[in-house]
Amino acid sequence: MITRLFVLFFALMFTGVFRGEAQKNTKTDHTPVVTTRLLARYVRYFNAIDTENIKNAVPDKDAFGWLAANIPLFSCPDSVIQEIYYYRWWTFRKHLVKTPEGTIFTEFLTPVGHAGKYNSISCALGHHIYEGRWLHNQTYVGQAIWYWLLHDRYEKHPVFHKYSSWIDDAIYHRYLINLDTAFITPLLPLLDEDYKGWETEKLLPDGMFWQYDVRDGMEESISGSRHDKNTRPTINSYMYGNAKAIAAMAAVVHIDSLHREYTRKAALLKSLVEKNLWSTKDHFFEVREAKSGQLSGTREEIGYIPWYFNLPTDSSTYGSAWDQLTDTAGFRAPWGITTAERRSPYFRTHGTGDCEWDGAVWPFATTQTLKGLANLLTYYHHHDMKKADYFRLLKQYASSMQKNGRPFIGEYQDGKTGFWLKGYSPRSKFYNHSCFCDLVISGLIGLKPRADNIIEVNPLIPAHRWKWFCLEGIGYHHHRLTILWDQTGQKFHKGKGFRIYVDGTLIIHTATLQHVYGKMPS
Repeated sequence: MITRLFVLFFALMFTGVFRGEAQKNTKTDHTPVVTTRLLARYVRYFNAIDTENIKNAVPDKDAFGWLAANIPLFSCPDSVIQEIYYYRWWTFRKHLVKTPEGTIFTEFLTPVGHAGKYNSISCALGHHIYEGRWLHNQTYVGQAIWYWLLHDRYEKHPVFHKYSSWIDDAIYHRYLINLDTAFITPLLPLLDEDYKGWETEKLLPDGMFWQYDVRDGMEESISGSRHDKNTRPTINSYMYGNAKAIAAMAAVVHIDSLHREYTRKAALLKSLVEKNLWSTKDHFFEVREAKSGQLSGTREEIGYIPWYFNLPTDSSTYGSAWDQLTDTAGFRAPWGITTAERRSPYFRTHGTGDCEWDGAVWPFATTQTLKGLANLLTYYHHHDMKKADYFRLLKQYASSMQKNGRPFIGEYQDGKTGFWLKGYSPRSKFYNHSCFCDLVISGLIGLKPRADNIIEVNPLIPAHRWKWFCLEGIGYHHHRLTILWDQTGQKFHKGKGFRIYVDGTLIIHTATLQHVYGKMPS
């Protein structure tokens, strides 16, 4: 067991190292393509329509300054995607809370009964880290990680394990952006201990993990239960991703024994998920029910989560699951991706009015599915999905984030009408339970963070759909990137084509929008 004194020592050491890293960031040395004038216009509008009943670390009056200092700027010809990109950063900032143990991000602005200290909830922690990893000042996310792994465990009523989590995976994918070895080194013993804690709590004799649907944050699902120890694609995919991440981080810091141990764990979980949760009848990953021992026989959106972590083997067998995403009897609805297939006789029959994961559209799940789809389109070959599918679904997701003609993010929606099913409940406003900006940066624009010195970008924008876009000021490997597409050369006056700059220096230039690789400067 790791003593609290040992962990606190490394936490203090980390704080100094981490703040030093933030100071080392350099500004781009070329004239900005996207200026903060665009951001300022959006912030004025968002502030004007906000009553700001609750103020946290960064109130509305300071929103522009904080965002200008922290986020990559984005300009594109789609006004909806562009507006929601800035809106989601504006709302993300609302959830930053200062505590005596450091900053954290909340899910709800209003206090809720099932939260821990400081209104903390771990359910969407993976989403918070994935979204927050693009902030220029990483102190906020770094302190939030330490809060959950160190401080919550010593609370009288710890809540970290109240929900399934893919925190290890998220931490590693944050590392792929900042390459902060000093941060992950003291974390590894904690992550190892935490993983083994999940094994003690949730591991079944067959080597798989069980979970109640409510503890996945997905209560009242068709296949789920608040009482039965079902084997679910959710927690098993999360633990696979966590094992892979621990193995990768152990390799970075040269702990060979830990690398070997978690490489074995990941390989075993991969084989078990494919063997035990894949329905040959439905061509889908499904829940295995504890009472019957059988698969649920219902396709649910959680069956796409394995691709979030690149778990399934690249084969046409598994790839066929994605056909359901574009099928109107499957998951395709006018306002989004439903959490259960629409053909099911149990569709929208289990919900209690408080939480309905039996077919309603949830941004939490939409984020996971779109992340999985982006992985599929980048790393897999045996499937029928196209870039146009990702583009359409992301645009649909952006369009759904509105109420009464104004930008809005809530808990969950009716897939036919777009009505937010919590209505005007104050707790649902600005719900921080999903990602959007990360889906734009790493999915649509396609920056794929890597541990090596190679820049990889795979835009998921169909050919000739956009004539231009620019993502400016992306913090990456201690540099600042600009990713720019200008079909005619007349929009940004940098010349025609697809260009990627590092600290103002052109690294990659192609005539068409395509999957590209380039070498980072030393």
